[in-house]
Parts: sequence; C-alpha cells; structure tokens
Amino acid sequence: MSLSDSWAVSQPTATRMSAAEAVFADLRDAIVSGQLEIGDKLPAESALAARHGVSRSVIREALRSCTALGLTETKTGRGTFVVRDRVTGDLDIGNYEARELMEARPHVEIPSAGWAAERRTDEDLQILTDLTDRMRREDNHQAWVALDGQFHTAIARAGKNRVFEAIIVDIRGALTRQSETLNLVARRREMSNIEHDAIVAGIRSGNYQEAADAMAAHLDAVRGAVQSLGS
Repeated sequence: MSLSDSWAVSQPTATRMSAAEAVFADLRDAIVSGQLEIGDKLPAESALAARHGVSRSVIREALRSCTALGLTETKTGRGTFVVRDRVTGDLDIGNYEARELMEARPHVEIPSAGWAAERRTDEDLQILTDLTDRMRREDNHQAWVALDGQFHTAIARAGKNRVFEAIIVDIRGALTRQSETLNLVARRREMSNIEHDAIVAGIRSGNYQEAADAMAAHLDAVRGAVQSLGS
C-alpha cells in the first residue's frame, strides 16, 4: 500500500467545518505536513469520499481549491498529483489570474454599484434583496457560490451599462472559482454576506458614493483574503 493510499484509509481529525472545508483542510494539511509528498498521486475520488463520508461532488470541490492554490495538478487520464507543498503563487482560477481580476474589478464593479444606486428600478432592487436573503439562508457551499455570481451580475445589470454587464458575464466563471476557493480556504462567506448587505443598502439609498464605497470595501476585503493565501 502506498503512502497516499494508507493516508486515505486513516480517519481525519474531526472539526466544525462544512464538508468541503473539512476535505480541503485535510488535503492541505496532509500535503503541507509531508504525509502526501510532491509527486504523489492522490487517491481516487471514491477513496477520498469514503474517507470523509461525503459525495464525490464535495471531493471535486475541495480538489478544485487545491489546484487553484497550486498544490495539485490534474493530468487527464492519469489522476491528480501533488506538485507543491506550499501556497506560494497566484490563484489559478481558469482563464484569468486572481491578480488580474483584482486589478480589473474595481474599474468595473465600483462604478456599476454607484450607477445602480442612481439607475436601478424597483425590480432591480427586489432581485438584489432576494439574492442577499437567499445567500444568508444558504448552507450549501456550491449553491452560495452560484448566488454570489448572480449577485454581482445583477448589480452590473442594475447599473444599466451593457459594456460593464458584458464584462462581468465574461469573467463570471473566474469570479465563481475565486469565490469558491476563498470560501473554503479563508472562510469568507459570513463576511461576504455582511458586505453584500451594505452594497444593497447603498444601492437602495440612491446615493452613488454610498453604493460605490460599499463595493470598494467589499473588493478590498476580497483582495486582502487573496493576498493572505500566500503569506
């Protein structure tokens, strides 16, 4: 039995986390501690699912975050391998790097929030309110991440600038991957809910600056979470 296989059949340490958070933390700890070494092939999804008593979709979610952090790499037809034992670089979130998103988002989302305050309809405001209400009640990690993407798209739509809306739609996949990873690694969901409520309050007020400032504060918090991953 290989080292990675023997690790997979041992019992993980119990902790109060969501299923995906627990799986991710277990994998990361095993990699950082050397239980899973650089070059090791991770056990099959079925073995990891049995180890944690979760579905394979939860395992895939945790594996995506390991890959986003640069700890693992999936090779088609061969499996997933450990390629680094420390988080040292930028997040790998698909077509864009986290750095690129952080540089671009303020130029789009801050004015979009401000314009949404000035231009939103009652229907736009209701959509945003409903989304934040649903996110506050949502316990399923993947469902919350999907709602997060809808929320940011709805703000751009409420701002009535089709160019900015198209940009958000184009980068939505990368935003979703980043949100998924941050909520597993940095446990950002509760604070994001609070920040989203502040953005909606700003949009509801009709005050451009209040809404723009709330979005700026949210993006600053996200930037801080991303930067903390490599520290």
